[in-house]
Amino acid sequence: MRRTNTFAVRPLSNDDERLLLDLLDASASLWNELNYERRQQFFDGESVWDTTDYRKQYVDVLGSATAQQVIRKNKSAWQSFFAAREDGEDTSPPGYWGNEDDGRELRTFIRNDQYTLETGQRSRIEIPVGQDLKNEYGLGYHDRLRIEVCGAPKWDGEQGRLEIQYDGVDDTFRAFQPVTVPNSRQDSPLASEEAALDVGANNLVACTTTTGQQYLYEGRDLFDRFRETTEEIARLQSKLREGRYSSHRIRRLYQKRTRRRDHAQNALVRDLLERLYAEGVATVYVGDLTDVLSTHWSAEVNAKTHQFWAFRAFIDRLACAAEEYGITVEVQSEADTTRTCPKCGGQDATDRDGDLFRCPCGYEGHADLDASRQFLERQAGEEVGSMARPVRLKWDDHIWSEISHSPERASPNEERANRSTGDGKLASVSG
Repeated sequence: MRRTNTFAVRPLSNDDERLLLDLLDASASLWNELNYERRQQFFDGESVWDTTDYRKQYVDVLGSATAQQVIRKNKSAWQSFFAAREDGEDTSPPGYWGNEDDGRELRTFIRNDQYTLETGQRSRIEIPVGQDLKNEYGLGYHDRLRIEVCGAPKWDGEQGRLEIQYDGVDDTFRAFQPVTVPNSRQDSPLASEEAALDVGANNLVACTTTTGQQYLYEGRDLFDRFRETTEEIARLQSKLREGRYSSHRIRRLYQKRTRRRDHAQNALVRDLLERLYAEGVATVYVGDLTDVLSTHWSAEVNAKTHQFWAFRAFIDRLACAAEEYGITVEVQSEADTTRTCPKCGGQDATDRDGDLFRCPCGYEGHADLDASRQFLERQAGEEVGSMARPVRLKWDDHIWSEISHSPERASPNEERANRSTGDGKLASVSG
């Protein structure tokens, strides 16, 4: 079974940092050149497999093995694209890793037998670089780039291809090391629990498990920052000369907004899956919001889910990462779960005010957590027992941190604050 170790990467000197950036930039350049040729061939109705020898062009910068890994990764992306088309999916060809105007997406891939990871008090990764970079930065013929890593590996097994990325928003390098772990936990009867997710506009994810755990990932602060950036983009666009539609600063803001969102989304997926893995969850149910997204009455809610949270991209990330944990993701209908009373089953007269759900029968609770619980019970075919106090998490630009429970917010049923989308109406796009 595949698992992934994640590390923060810290170059040991300014020269090492510049060398690493040059290495990642050259990898992005290789990807973009190769991908451009394949896209042109595809749109011209030609085979995408007969291309220029880009390994030869980049071997002196990246090294032969690394150049080949980027080429193989691109080939794999195109093979997946054609497989999806054969299955009837309406999908686009593989895209570029950014561009020179907006900045490339800096990343590279190192073959599993070409890097060395040392962990301990002074953890290090050693990676190969091409001879041109060695000459430019004063490395010997047999030298490799040695960089510090922070973080202990969670998984031990046969190491796979290493991926290194640079996050321009946080000015941080990260390394992802997939490993193959023997004796999959899926072979154990302990891995039989289930979980259901309610994906919303203000609370990004509300999760309930059959073990009685609930997790709530709050998103209001994240969206406020997203909206501030969007408003600044609009302000700058209003000042453009007639006939112009963008500028370097506007493109950089778009890029920063997207990377900030993607960083939070990726971190949420990892945090959630690690918690579910520890609970022994084997199957995660996610609501199918296709019809809801296309017909919802609230433009603000749709903007949050389409542009800010990017629901479909979130599901793709969740499904991809879940494979590493041996967890299956199933997209199912969650119709009516947010307007059905958990106590009496009524729907017509129920009301939602921010996070607060009310029913004429007297029941009051947390709308999103109740929805995820009912969604889970519908899929599991049985009632879930008593619930532990929900774990609430908030994004701090780096990690999702648990929020302590104050006396005023002792439980979802006692929460009274109006935290709606602005007009006191619906704050979620679920069901």
